[in-house]
Amino acid sequence: MLCVRFLLPPADEATLPRLLALLAEFSPAVEALPPDSALVDLRGAVRYFGRDARQIASVIRVRAVALHGVECVIGAGPGPMLARMAARGAATGVTEVVGDVREFLSGRPVGALPGVGSATARTLCEYGLDTVGRLAAAPLSTLQRLTTARAGRELYDKARGIDRTRVVPNATARSIAAERSFARDELDPYRHRRALLAAADELGARMRDEKQVCRSLTLTVRYADRSSTVRSRVLAEPTAHSVALAGAAYRMYEALGLQRARVRGVSLRAEGLGPVEGASRQLTFDPVDERARVLEAVADRARARFGPGAIVPASLAA
Repeated sequence: MLCVRFLLPPADEATLPRLLALLAEFSPAVEALPPDSALVDLRGAVRYFGRDARQIASVIRVRAVALHGVECVIGAGPGPMLARMAARGAATGVTEVVGDVREFLSGRPVGALPGVGSATARTLCEYGLDTVGRLAAAPLSTLQRLTTARAGRELYDKARGIDRTRVVPNATARSIAAERSFARDELDPYRHRRALLAAADELGARMRDEKQVCRSLTLTVRYADRSSTVRSRVLAEPTAHSVALAGAAYRMYEALGLQRARVRGVSLRAEGLGPVEGASRQLTFDPVDERARVLEAVADRARARFGPGAIVPASLAA
């Protein structure tokens, strides 16, 4: 199993589908992980080409650079979870391969496990379960008492490298993105929020124009050192309402707890797109929400007639 993260230039969405097509030359089981990654199931490719995962990864890296001018980092492991964790620690030009699963996981903090958020990690650390190795040594019943029956079972399996997920082939067409870059490294949280509002407003307008709604939202924050943080959130209901998208983006941003972070740019990706006809909306007695939706419809008609910049939120016009 490979997890490939392409080091795409900012606001370059057009290249990802071509890179996914490159991966499809090695395996039909390719799962896109927008905005810049993919999972590849290599079980058939290893037998067909007579090469191991590291050798196939080297060929992928060379072709990505030669054909598209894109560097990548690659992690390889027995399952999607371990491949993704390996890719996080991989350097450009080097394939990080998980050999001994127990050795790979044991010294890592519990927060490195996929699906373990800050609240769960804090609870586990309070009871001395601060590394994956200590988590793996804990009884299942203890983990279930500290969390829930389901979450405890998942932690128990993940700490031992047990991963039941599979690569699900998909396409990037079921998502759209909007990115805002800063002219210089930006430390001001107010400007970060303005950029998020502008991106959410653009996404909402595009989805409403195409009669679509999204089911989840992904925030990517890019820093001056070229690292990035990605957070995703499933929305309470499928929507194309710009106010709801901006609210979700703000909550994800605030949860990062950035302090004096030098931010190079932010992007929002609307995922799980579907037709608006198949979506339902919870009715509300809140007049503020209803007025916002009426104004949104008026703004959409004005943009359709006079151009996308005809009406913008007041805080962006200042």
